[in-house]
Amino acid sequence: MKNYLVIGNPINHSLSPILHNTWLKANNINAFYDKQKVEENEIENFIQKIKQQKIAGANVTVPFKKKVIPFLDKLSFDAEKTQSVNTIVFENNNLVGHNTDVTGFTRAIKDLDFNFKGKKIFILGAGGVVPSIIFALNKMEVSQITISNRTKEKAENLKIKFNNLKIIDWGNLHDFDMIINATSLGLHKEEINLDFSNVGNGKLFYDVIYNPSETNFLKEGRKLGNKVENGKLMFLYQAFEAFKLWHGIEPQINENTLKLLQND
Repeated sequence: MKNYLVIGNPINHSLSPILHNTWLKANNINAFYDKQKVEENEIENFIQKIKQQKIAGANVTVPFKKKVIPFLDKLSFDAEKTQSVNTIVFENNNLVGHNTDVTGFTRAIKDLDFNFKGKKIFILGAGGVVPSIIFALNKMEVSQITISNRTKEKAENLKIKFNNLKIIDWGNLHDFDMIINATSLGLHKEEINLDFSNVGNGKLFYDVIYNPSETNFLKEGRKLGNKVENGKLMFLYQAFEAFKLWHGIEPQINENTLKLLQND
């Protein structure tokens, strides 16, 4: 039986095993998918296990999407452009890093029927999935992307890759049509502690967190009369792409699949 894993730190919140094991069973694939918390100094050893095929493949989540890159042989186009890897595939004796977050975010946004062209986007956070979101947004022809991160230096580093970014200090707000929480704040029901009372309504509040399904950030956005959306569909679509890379099969997405992710 082949073994697949998602690694990160923290990792308990991940619903990847529930989703992938459902798809593995539905497609009669003799494999099992699990989650594993790792420390940064364990990454190289973990990836060597994929090279030795003791582990068939892996997903990578916060905070290791960039840190796995030095141990891989090749990167896909999206992974190269974003310098972010969330899926590792063993292919022709090479470890190939893929980024399925870009496609995951793009498909999820299309499902929202929200026209991004010419819109102002404000992103909270600068790590993990943020390069993938910026890359996808630029392809959607947004007019402006503003970033605010608790550690300003991390946000400034993104400008090396994406020079059209505007950076503002954490705690300040900027005019936006859509605001994205890409921090881990909310994972354990923490408050972001930003005052959104004067941003107006009719905006889109988007949280990449999908478990819990409604963070305090989204509750606040809803209370102020804005459209809110969590990261459930992005998570689902990036997993779909990873499954297809590993198994050459497009798994089914339906109402039952969505119910798997209702796990507050």
